[in-house]
Amino acid sequence: ESIRFDGPLTIGQRSAGNRLDDLLIQDVRVYDRALPPREVAAIRATDQAAYQVLRGTKHRTADDVNRLFDWWLEALDNEYRTATAALDKLKAEEAAIKTRGSIAHVMNERAEEAMAYVLFRGEYDKRRDEVPAETPEMLPPMDDDLPRNRLGFAQWLVSREHPLTARVTVNRFWQEVFGTGLVRTSGDFGLTGEPPSHPELLDWLAVDFRESGWDVKRFFKQLVMSSAYRQAAITTPAKLEKDPQNRFLSRGPRFRMDAEMVRDYALAASGLLVEKLGGPSVKPYQPDGVWEAVAMTGSNTRFYQRDTGEGLYRRSLYTFWKRAAPPASMDIFNAPAREVCTVRRERTNTPLQALVTMNDEQFVEAARHLAETTLAAAPTAEQRLTSMARRLLARPLSPQETLVAQAALLDFSSYYQSHAAEAQKLVGYGESKAPESLNTAELAAWTMLANTLMNMDEVLNK
Repeated sequence: ESIRFDGPLTIGQRSAGNRLDDLLIQDVRVYDRALPPREVAAIRATDQAAYQVLRGTKHRTADDVNRLFDWWLEALDNEYRTATAALDKLKAEEAAIKTRGSIAHVMNERAEEAMAYVLFRGEYDKRRDEVPAETPEMLPPMDDDLPRNRLGFAQWLVSREHPLTARVTVNRFWQEVFGTGLVRTSGDFGLTGEPPSHPELLDWLAVDFRESGWDVKRFFKQLVMSSAYRQAAITTPAKLEKDPQNRFLSRGPRFRMDAEMVRDYALAASGLLVEKLGGPSVKPYQPDGVWEAVAMTGSNTRFYQRDTGEGLYRRSLYTFWKRAAPPASMDIFNAPAREVCTVRRERTNTPLQALVTMNDEQFVEAARHLAETTLAAAPTAEQRLTSMARRLLARPLSPQETLVAQAALLDFSSYYQSHAAEAQKLVGYGESKAPESLNTAELAAWTMLANTLMNMDEVLNK
């Protein structure tokens, strides 16, 4: 409600016909601004100080002296006021730093042992028998020396006697590299899950991983350097008949990369990827209106404000994730919504995925940047094709592939030579700008060729 009033300001009376008797007014002040708390306190202290001065020294208490000294510091000591202003500035900077940072909550063990109960008819307020902390009888018992808390439970999970932790872990790592785990049901090692295709191999990998000190980097290096992984993915009628699902590893793995890897690979091959580690989440390119369609009024994520600079080219790991509206380009490639734990991702093939890798601003910009790198790498078209192929395929093009690529490049060049506006529009996608020294039509033709090669199955699949 507004305090504005059109009537006159009167002091010393309630209304025109009702005057206040026996009233003395000493000081009236009107300010055209809101006074900060410190200034209000200073005005009050000034009045009190004047009263103390008039009282004289004989009647002052210790509190009176302190209040008078505080007033003198605030009102008359310039050095104190300067130091106080500097301190206030530093406090404001400290508050701003804390606002930008994050708070890490640390859990501590309770002094008393945690206890669960059997609930009568499942009602939380009707406790029955106590259920002490213990491990399942089907697994090795917890050592008596271990504390019955989270630390003891963690130590039990990685103990030499525990049969599952190492096996489950190496099976998920195998699934990441080969597309399917040795146990296909990687989230279920129980009776309802599938048995391992190679039980002895699973046991050996688990023991080797544990004995190496749970060295993840060493384990992945071991997998990708194995003969099983380095096989060609080419199949034959005989292999399809004997091993249609490749459960017996008759050929190398072949499956589409995960959503984050598809985007990161395009950025890495083009030279746009920012390899900095750590830092806050980022908001790369995203279609307009995705957040706004599901956000609640007043939500701090109602509107999507795209990042600029290196925030557009960080690894997909750092992408800000709104669970109600996950990044569209990753959602289309079967990235989980993160509402529940997902041990094994689904893999689908839809036309929308091709539209992302061919038309999404992130991928078009990556293709154009790869074209810029290619044009600067070599003087001849043949050498440029080899350079582009090595960045995308880790190999040169075959003679037949080279003929197809050269024919496509010729068509693109012919088109953009006669469609200057289209060429300019194509090379203008993305925040990064193309060098003005490059011929626009030539850059557009090589951009389209790079975009075509980036959509080859060999690029998008392991």
